[in-house]
Amino acid sequence: MGERTRFLGLDAHALTIAVAVAEEVGAPHEHGVIPNDPSSIRRLVCRLGGSDVRLVACYEAGPTGYALHRQLQALGVECMVVAPSLVPVRSGDRVKTDRRDALKLARLLRSGDLTPVWVPDQEHEALRDLVRARADAKADELRARHRLSKFLLRQGIRPPHGVRPWTTRYDTWLAQLRLEEPCAQVVLEDYRNVVRAAGERVRGLERALHTAVPDRHRPLVAALQAFRGIAFLTAVTIVAEVGDLRRFATAPQFMAYVGLVPSEYSSGASRYRGRITKTGNAALRHVLGETAHHARLQPRISTTLRRRQQGVPPDIVELSWRAQKRLHHRYRHLSSRLGRPKAIIAVGRELAGFIWAVGQHIEIAAA
Repeated sequence: MGERTRFLGLDAHALTIAVAVAEEVGAPHEHGVIPNDPSSIRRLVCRLGGSDVRLVACYEAGPTGYALHRQLQALGVECMVVAPSLVPVRSGDRVKTDRRDALKLARLLRSGDLTPVWVPDQEHEALRDLVRARADAKADELRARHRLSKFLLRQGIRPPHGVRPWTTRYDTWLAQLRLEEPCAQVVLEDYRNVVRAAGERVRGLERALHTAVPDRHRPLVAALQAFRGIAFLTAVTIVAEVGDLRRFATAPQFMAYVGLVPSEYSSGASRYRGRITKTGNAALRHVLGETAHHARLQPRISTTLRRRQQGVPPDIVELSWRAQKRLHHRYRHLSSRLGRPKAIIAVGRELAGFIWAVGQHIEIAAA
C-alpha cells in the first residue's frame, strides 16, 4: 500500500488554531481547535501523521507571521502560506467562522486552488522588519514635525524670511524661540523634544541598516544603486520586500506583483482597462513611484551616481543608462498626452521591468 496524502486546513489565530482534515477522497471534516503553541502543534502532527501518511498543510498569511510555517516544516510537514485576498469565495456565502474557514482551506488545498505567498527565511525577514521599522520611524517623525508646525501656525508664528523648515537654521531659530504664555512654551519644548527624538530614532535605524544587509544580498543592493533615483535605502527596501527576483519568470509578473498593471474588465467583444490594480506589495510600489519622478530630468550621470556605480558590472551600468534614456523619453511622451500622474505610474511600471532584469543578471552571476 503506497503513501497517502492528508490535507490540513489551519485557521490560525494568536491563541488558537482551528484544524480541518481532508483525505484524498471524501468531504473534509473538522478536527477541532488546538492552542497555538509548539507542543500542541507537535502533538497534532504526531496524531495525524505516520510512516505511510504525507501531511500537507496551509494557513492564511496574517499577523501570526511565519512561525507556524517554520515549525511545521521542521516537523516534516509540507506547509503553504496562502494569500487571503486570493482565496476563492462562493457567491452567497454569508456565514464565516473559524471552523468553516478551516474546512474551506482544506478543501481548496486538496483541489489546488490556493495561491501561495513567498515565505522569507528568518535572516531575510529580520532585514525586512528593520526596513519597515525605519519606514515607521520616518512616518512618526513626519507626524511629529506636523504637530509642531501646526502648533506654531495656530500661534501666528512663522520662521524668518529665507529660513526653510527643518534645516539647521530652522532648528536654531526654534531653539531661540520664546512664547509669552508659559503653558505654550511647555508645549513648544515638548514638541521640539519629540521631533528631536524621532529624528535620532530614524538615524539610528538607518545606521543599523547599513551593517545589517546580509552578504548574499549586497551584490544586488549595489547593482540597484547604479540606477538614478535608487540610493541605498531604496535599494535595500526593494531587496527586503522582494527577495529573490528569480521567482518571477517574466518582467510582467513582477510588475503585476507590484500592483502597477492596469485592471481589466472584458467580456465578449468589449474590453475596458481601468486604474492600476494596487495589489501586492504597497511599500515596493511606493518606492518605485518615488524613483519614477527622476525620469522628469534629462539623462545624465552625476558625480554621486558615478560613485555608486563603481564596482558594479559594466553591463549593469550600461543597462542603467539605457533605463535613464528610455524612462525619460517615456515620461515626456506620456505626460503630454495623459498627464503627469499617469506618466509617473507608467514609468514606475517600466522601472520595475529594469529592476527585474538586474535581479536575473545578479542572481545568475552569483550562482
